[in-house]
Amino acid sequence: MKTLQNHTLIYDNECPMCAIYSKGFTKCGMLDDNGREAFTEISLENRSIIDIDRAKNEIALIDHTQNKVVYGLDSLLLIIGNSFPLLEKAARIKLLYWFFRKLYSFVSYNRKQIIPSAKNQNENSCVPGFNLRYRMAYMAFVVFFSAYILSLFSGKLGFNLSHNFLRELAVCLGQILWQSYFLKAYLKDKIWDYLGNMMTVSLIGTLLLIPALMTDFTPVFYNIYFGVVVSIMFLEHIRRCKILKLNWLPTISWMLFRMTALALIILYSL
Repeated sequence: MKTLQNHTLIYDNECPMCAIYSKGFTKCGMLDDNGREAFTEISLENRSIIDIDRAKNEIALIDHTQNKVVYGLDSLLLIIGNSFPLLEKAARIKLLYWFFRKLYSFVSYNRKQIIPSAKNQNENSCVPGFNLRYRMAYMAFVVFFSAYILSLFSGKLGFNLSHNFLRELAVCLGQILWQSYFLKAYLKDKIWDYLGNMMTVSLIGTLLLIPALMTDFTPVFYNIYFGVVVSIMFLEHIRRCKILKLNWLPTISWMLFRMTALALIILYSL
């Protein structure tokens, strides 16, 4: 690997994803040992160079030789391109560059809902600004992906359930509408943070169902498996509510809807 000298990557040390890939750059030699600096521990010199607000949304890379800063996808491409010029050149093709920029923003603006941190309450934390478009895009992605996987899995549960994407889509959308309506007054300004975290809980459950789709057992096995997945989701929902400093109300409302929807689906199919 070719080391990018005299550069410092200002990474979000409270984001596991950011910490892992930035450490990977130093471990494999793409950045030198002092080539990254935690946002919460940034030096006064580096703080004076970067746009702090922008650096919360897009990771900043400081070029100390020219006293310049690049942000977001351009930071990553500069580091990667120093060792793999062809990869950077390919990624900068207009259509691919547009796609990767959107993907970067999609992940960056939702990273605290994908992997939350209890330390985000600190005013010096690297918390991205709220972007409604990317939050809605994240929620839409999880809704359609979850509905598709659930429609495949439901046929394995027995109860005369058939693969029905629209039914599962209605349940996923109904969960959002239910929580938004009944918890709006309680959640107040935390509603979008909560909804983002709730969708990640759904995404976790969906990903856990995928391995079961590759097996062929009796409905009893899949009902037990589904129960285990729901239990994991329940515990994760509680954990995330604690991080958001919410009480049991969102979890009770979330479980009430899940149980009611499942019961109605089963009764309707009998």
